[in-house]
Amino acid sequence: MSALPFPSRRDEAWRYSDIDAVTAAWPLPAPESIVVPAGGDFRRAIVQQEGDIGQIELVLGKGATALLHVLNIGGAYGRIELNVTLHEGAGFTLGAAQIGGGEQNLEIITTVTHAEPGATSRQMVRSVLGGQAIGTYLGKVAVARGAQQTDSEQDVKAMLLDRSATANAKPELEIFADDVKCAHGCAIGELDAMALYYLQSRGLPPAEAKKLMLQAFVAGVFDGAEDEARLQELALAKLGELV
Repeated sequence: MSALPFPSRRDEAWRYSDIDAVTAAWPLPAPESIVVPAGGDFRRAIVQQEGDIGQIELVLGKGATALLHVLNIGGAYGRIELNVTLHEGAGFTLGAAQIGGGEQNLEIITTVTHAEPGATSRQMVRSVLGGQAIGTYLGKVAVARGAQQTDSEQDVKAMLLDRSATANAKPELEIFADDVKCAHGCAIGELDAMALYYLQSRGLPPAEAKKLMLQAFVAGVFDGAEDEARLQELALAKLGELV
């Protein structure tokens, strides 16, 4: 059983959560713990289809690398939480997409701690939301004192298909070193009406035009995944449900 206290909306990491769904799932199992040894390489694709709450604690040793791909699409409430610690010269890359419609509430929560010098992290997150769906990305990058030459990026974008859908995004930097390169960007918008008109004027039905544009919006997230074709297929099927 989890020793963690039950969360509330006062907790930043649970601010937008479906607390009723969390209550039903409580107590949560202990987070999966993964340690990649010095110089090691770790790769995984995570697909959330059933409405699960998944938590992973990932520690990368000196010079180790990890490549994670996440697709969050299932259940009334689905949450994937990643806590990553990077030691000297380690490299972490995350490509994630969440696609929801109806009254789904989907969350991706990341905390990436640069504990030692010379580590790199890259996070690309895309959300597509229709109906009254809620999609949340809360991503904190923490650079410890002395973790010089850190190189970190967060690239976060959300697409709203209906005005009733909601995207919450909070890329966050906490830096206690002075020789770092850290950047984050966030954008929330709608499909480009002119681009849609162009595709339809070339003979594409409206739904197919939307689906094509949305496919392009999320496609780059899965670059380099070992199961890239399957992730693309699942994402495309979910997008088809929304348009």
